[in-house]
This record gives sequence, structure tokens and C-alpha cells, in this order.
Amino acid sequence: MFDSVQLGVMLAESGLLDEAVREVMLKPQLMMMAESSADIKSAMKGQLSKWRGQLQQQLSRVPQEQRFAKEIQQYQLAIEMDAVDFALHVDDIVEGLAEHSPFYLEAKKLTEDGRRRLSPMFQSYFCNRWFESLLLSLKEAQLHELEQSKQALLEDLYQRAETLQELAELQQQGDWRKVGRLWDMAACKLTKREHKQLLRVARFLKERKGLQEIAESIGRRASEQQPADHQQACEEQLSLQQEQSQSCNDDIVGIHESDDISKLLPSETLFLAYPELEVVFYKHLVDKRLLNYQQQGKQHSLSKVATEKVDIGPPQLPKGPFVLAIDCSGSMQGFPERCAKALAYGLMEIALAEKRDCYVMLFSSELICYELTRQDGLREALSFLSYSFHGGTDINKLLAAAIEQFQQQRYLNADLLVLSDFIAPAPPESLLGDVTQIKQSENRFHAVNLSRYGNPSLMTIFDEVWDYHNHLTKNLVKRFSSAS
Repeated sequence: MFDSVQLGVMLAESGLLDEAVREVMLKPQLMMMAESSADIKSAMKGQLSKWRGQLQQQLSRVPQEQRFAKEIQQYQLAIEMDAVDFALHVDDIVEGLAEHSPFYLEAKKLTEDGRRRLSPMFQSYFCNRWFESLLLSLKEAQLHELEQSKQALLEDLYQRAETLQELAELQQQGDWRKVGRLWDMAACKLTKREHKQLLRVARFLKERKGLQEIAESIGRRASEQQPADHQQACEEQLSLQQEQSQSCNDDIVGIHESDDISKLLPSETLFLAYPELEVVFYKHLVDKRLLNYQQQGKQHSLSKVATEKVDIGPPQLPKGPFVLAIDCSGSMQGFPERCAKALAYGLMEIALAEKRDCYVMLFSSELICYELTRQDGLREALSFLSYSFHGGTDINKLLAAAIEQFQQQRYLNADLLVLSDFIAPAPPESLLGDVTQIKQSENRFHAVNLSRYGNPSLMTIFDEVWDYHNHLTKNLVKRFSSAS
């Protein structure tokens, strides 16, 4: 029985796929990019491995394509015939190849000789030649598929390299080329207009040190967060102490008066040589006035020492996502809008460096969500940066959506930052209770007030609030931190 699936994977087993991967990796521009960063090298290898697996499956399906499926079916019927049936129907078989098979002309010539057709080995010879022709056609089709796929892969890799080099000019937090996740995001091609737009946002952020301080401060909070059951405990432990002692005979340090016969100076034994002086020796012995060698050394002893011990609890909390909620109402146009977009850009850089997710939620009369760190996150970021602010402010809808989002397990140890002019009423008590419950999962709520007229009662639900607007002399004022 002819196995079309097995025939389809023959090319993969021949090693041509591995050769194609090596050929791609040896391209000079890609080699330089891979050697510039271990993270990018790892990301490139991951992309090539994924491409190889997908292509292998794609090539194995080539025999199932319509142009080959019919001929393979005809071939299977031919090899299952006995010699007599084959000789009777061989002309019909050849005519069936006329429309679609490269083997047709050769099959026509093989059947022209009537004497050859009567040979008992004719069927075997005919089918073997047919199989070789069919196999050659399949290999050519697979090689064509391989070349097309490889060309598309190279175009994608070159595009990522070009985009990554353009983004390197915009980096604020460390070297963007060392961030492997950015390689995944660099699939889209930047137009000149989009590049200028990103450059304007990056420059605006660089010129506003206060916005950078906010982004960096929020980024540190997840690292400082300890589990709720993290406690310090005092514990007594035995410790080996070293101290000086005269009972140890390590070194002779002098001479002193004592009654120790074992350390007696030789001159003291002269009293025992004369009977009349023997009484003097015993008197010195009783009075502890015999001259002895004074010895000293170090000895070790165990003693109890009180130490602080960290109570064993869950491991250090992984860093959760950034969620940046931006008020896109009409009152946020101008300077507040530019600040909001620049801060989102800064948090995206930190999220990429720390391998955290970063989301932007635009709220006014409706909610729009962007995920800036997924594979097409750069396109999402460009779409967000080109969004024009308009509409009203509905912060209650935002809080309800954020609460629902933060109830997911992956939002443990996450940060919500709300940028708004806070010209809105305070939220209802029901929402305040839900916010308090969300914070108990080691989550933090921050706010940046971009107006002088924000509602103070609305901002009391946040752990930290920064005032940042043109009317302040230094732009940035940290108003309070309820966490401290």
C-alpha cells in the first residue's frame, strides 16, 4: 500500500530543513544581531525552531494536495492490479495521466512497444518508473515550498532587525537591544510618520524627569512587595566561639609563681637536692610560689546566640502586570494627553526589561484596552499613541472593569496607575469595598493628577498620588502615600 504521508515527510528526514535553518542563521546581518544580545539570540532561535516545525508539517501535506492526490490514487490502484488486469487497462491508466502528470510522456513511450507489454515484469518496471517520477515531482514541489517559506522568513527577520535598530534610538530604560521580548514585537514595519511619532514621545519623556521618576517608582513597588505572611522571628542558635585560655599549652608566654608541678622550672628542683632546703620547696608549694612556665592558647566553646530568622513562607512574589488607565476625555487634551502617552511609553520600556505585561485602558464614555507587550504590541502602542482624546469621564466604569480584571490569578502583585484630571464625583461605597479587597492580594493602586481641580475625595482610594501639571513650579509633587 502506497503511504502518501510517509512520502511527504521524506524531505524533512533528508536534512534539508536543518540545512535551511543553518543557511538563515549564517546571514551576516542576522549573525551580528544575534551576537549583540543573548536574549535576541535566544528569541531568534525560538522563532527558527517554530518555523521549522510549521514547515515540516506544511511539507508533509504536499502529497495531499489536489494536483498530487489524484495521481497517487491512480498509482495505488495500478500496483494493486494483477499482471493480466494491468496489461488490459494500461492504456486507460496512461490516458488518465494526460491532464496532470509529468510521467505521461514517458508512460506513453513505455506502452508503445506491444511485446514489452506482454512481459510479466512490465507492470513492476512501469510502476517503478512511475514512482520515481512521482517522487521527483513531490520533491520539486516541496523544495519550491521550502524556498518560498525561507524567503518569507528572511524578509520577516530582516524587518525585525530593521525595526529593532530604529527602536534602539528611542530606548530610555537600559539597552532595548538586550530585550528578547522586543524582538517578538518588532515584526511590524515602522513608517517614517510612526517613527517620528515614537521619537516625539520618547523625547517628551526624556525632557520630563518627573514622569520618569513616577515610572521608575511604580516599577520598584513590585520588587519591594513581601507576601502577607512574611514575618521576622527571633531564634537562639548554638555558635562556636574562640577565646584565649591559660589551660591550653599552645605557647610559652612567660614565667609566673604557681603550684603546678608539671610546669615547674628546672631550677626549682635544686631545693630537693639538699635535705636542709627541702622544707623551703614544700613551703613554696603550699604558698603557690614555685616558679612555673606561663602558657597560653586558644580554645573553642559553644554558646547561645540570638539571631533573626525569616519565617518560612511562600517564595518571593512574581511581578504582576502594569495596568495604565488613562482618562481620554476632552478635558485631557493638550499637555495632559502628552504626559499620559509618554508615561505609557516609559512603563512599556520597564515592563519589557522586567518581563512583565503592560496594558493600557482608555476610559471616557467607553473602555478601550491595548496590550503593549504582546507579539504585536508595537502595533498596539502605535494605535494607542495615534488615538485622539475626546468624550466625558466615567471613572466608575473604569474601576469596575479594573476590579474584574484584577480578580484573575495572574494579577497578583500588579500595579494600576490612573492618569486623569479627576474632575468627577467620588465612587460609590460598593466599589470602594471591592478596591480594598483587591489591594489585599498585594496589588497597588496609584494615581497621577494632571489638573489643579481634581476631586480630593476621589483620590483617597489610591496608595500613592502624584500631582503633575504645568501650573506647578516643579511639575511633580507627591501628595501622599497611604501605604506608608
